[in-house]
Amino acid sequence: QVQLVESGGGSVQAGGSLRLSCAASGDTYRRICMAWFRQAPGKEREGVASIYTTGGSTDYAYAVKGRFTISQDYAKNTLYLQMNSLKPEDTAMYYCAAGAGWCGLDRGRYSHWGQGTQVTVSS
Repeated sequence: QVQLVESGGGSVQAGGSLRLSCAASGDTYRRICMAWFRQAPGKEREGVASIYTTGGSTDYAYAVKGRFTISQDYAKNTLYLQMNSLKPEDTAMYYCAAGAGWCGLDRGRYSHWGQGTQVTVSS
């Protein structure tokens, strides 16, 4: 099994920055791909960014490209999401996810999820 614990959420004004962290534990082969998703009230959960933990290849949603950066510290089993130039529309619960197969921003590819951390951006 895999356990994922997110942290780093909070409230920030538009234009500000936050860094989310996801501490991972459990079977390494079940988290070959890791990703960040987000869900705003009344909306579907959407993929934000993904990364292959073995090769470092990344993918980003168009809405965050150039503002957000996904990275990992393999030795610490920790996933990060650096969020810059935040906008009110980035307000959502952010979830860390892990999967054993292909990466990408399709939530169906991920079998393990954290509990989420709230990000609120005010204008």
